[in-house]
Amino acid sequence: MNKSAERGHDAVNHPIHYNTGGIETLDYIKAKIPHYASFAIGNIIKYVSRYENKNGIEDLKKGALLSE
Repeated sequence: MNKSAERGHDAVNHPIHYNTGGIETLDYIKAKIPHYASFAIGNIIKYVSRYENKNGIEDLKKGALLSE
């Protein structure tokens, strides 16, 4: 079990540490970066490439979330 699951929160969908200040970090990034798709593609590659060595299925879910 990963650390996020042990703490009882979802590390993929709306993680607590990305909601500080009343706006989710991903929403802020989408609003500020004109070419958000390029940012998302880079992060999808990161999560999919490392999933076997870091957070497993959690990283694949993060990549899938960014593809939406």
